[in-house]
Amino acid sequence: MEQNNSEQEEFIEIMEGPSLSGESSAEEPFTGKPQRNRQNPYIIPASIVIAGILIAGAVMYSNRGASDTAAIKNAATGGVGAPGSPPSLSDLAGDAPFLGSPKAPVTVVEFADFQCPFCGRFFQTVESPLIDQYVKTGKVRFVYRNFAFLGPESEDAAAAAACAGEQGKFWEYHDYLFGHQQGENEGTFAKANLKKFARAVAGIDGAKFDPCLDQGRYMNAVRADTAAGKSYGVNGTPATFINGRLVSGAQPIAQFVSVIEEELKKSR
Repeated sequence: MEQNNSEQEEFIEIMEGPSLSGESSAEEPFTGKPQRNRQNPYIIPASIVIAGILIAGAVMYSNRGASDTAAIKNAATGGVGAPGSPPSLSDLAGDAPFLGSPKAPVTVVEFADFQCPFCGRFFQTVESPLIDQYVKTGKVRFVYRNFAFLGPESEDAAAAAACAGEQGKFWEYHDYLFGHQQGENEGTFAKANLKKFARAVAGIDGAKFDPCLDQGRYMNAVRADTAAGKSYGVNGTPATFINGRLVSGAQPIAQFVSVIEEELKKSR
């Protein structure tokens, strides 16, 4: 879903950063005298809500809608959904590109948008270390799925990555896209540039790549990914499922490691 800049700023989910104890409080210190908040019973609940929303810097882009309630609840618990009845791992992973062993005890599925700056942060600070620590050691299978909701360049970039995948270069192109983010729907991921990117990635044949992109060969698949994400409760990016448990936003890597270790213990 395309949003203008003001809408994106308004509906950024806020989940990471200083803890509640590190935030200045809207309540007055106890002095032994009646406080103003005792005269208005709505002040304390309001301060709690505000503090919960401001749990720290913005870490994900979110869709507008009733499903935002779930994302706000996740924010209050560090962005991790409670264990419950998640979608099956086979449904979550689908036939999307993945790194690692298909027999790994933990499957991590990321839904992301190539234009999303928080997905770029996730790529830099979470994905790369997780691949080194868990994927390369056979403990995690890492799956990438599209949640291309920030506009036409998001969909085109996702389709271009799939075209690169035809030539066995999905991950190389994926890395190149996240390494060259610059604004949203401002031409950075216009088709002409996506074709140039293909020629910058070693091993991609531009003559085969271009018609794939121009014909929209994978556009339906990209939109089906986004629709699937919505059906699983995804309402913003990045959204990461760890053995079916949803972690919302570009949380600190320690948050992902904690959930992965919990799931690894279950498999022993």
